[in-house]
Amino acid sequence: MTQLHEAVILITGASGGFGQQLTRQLLEAGSRLILTDLDEDVLRERVEAIQAQVSTSKVIAIIPANLSTYQGCETLYHQVKALNIPIDILINNAGIGMFGRMDEVPSQEWELLMQINLLAPMRLSSLFVADMIARKKGHIVNISSLAGWSAGAGMAHYAASKFGLRGLSEGLFNEVKGYNVRVTAVYPFFSRTPILQSQRYGTLAKYNRGIPDYMATDPAKVMQAAIRGIANNKLHVFPDFASQTIHLLKRYFPELLGWMSDAFDKKLQNAQLQ
Repeated sequence: MTQLHEAVILITGASGGFGQQLTRQLLEAGSRLILTDLDEDVLRERVEAIQAQVSTSKVIAIIPANLSTYQGCETLYHQVKALNIPIDILINNAGIGMFGRMDEVPSQEWELLMQINLLAPMRLSSLFVADMIARKKGHIVNISSLAGWSAGAGMAHYAASKFGLRGLSEGLFNEVKGYNVRVTAVYPFFSRTPILQSQRYGTLAKYNRGIPDYMATDPAKVMQAAIRGIANNKLHVFPDFASQTIHLLKRYFPELLGWMSDAFDKKLQNAQLQ
């Protein structure tokens, strides 16, 4: 098992919906945290609110970082190294979303998405895993998405980044397992986080306004299951019922899943046109 108590954990995207839950629950587990996000003021405000309620452990450092560039990732790595505290677990949680037909999404927007969702985890993993291999101890965690297994219309860019995270996780797992370094990928369904309000573009956005709130999952429960999977050294974690079910349908009954997805999309469009 991966020990969480007293573990030093770096969390990217720490001010977001999943990031706040990871912060709260890992502090409750006794982990020592290094947190990063783009806006330092927002992150500090949210961390202060959490620490006012949770006193079982502490946040070692808050480091603002722009992970959309290689320089930003490398700077974060060196700032963490300067703390002279080895990282036990890296959680690549930062991510953005968007919805739209591939040709109707501005290229600069989907390229930014790929930088943050896929290239940043690749860059940070390559930097930190070298230290973990040298220590023969560590754990890389990638917060992917169910979109890393099944891609619906309007999700091509987002799904490409999350499919990429799945491939990164599987490949890295096989490369570092001999060095006592663990890898975990987490595939949540749509959850009640700000990513549900991501920018929407073009034709598809007119007829699909997003998943109904009642279908979205509770981020606290999702991250609780994710943390349990991390502690148990699982490579693939499906942290909610929807992700477990759709993953199995995708693997064993893909045609049925396709039919169900088409039927659901039509039902959703009809409901929104009324």
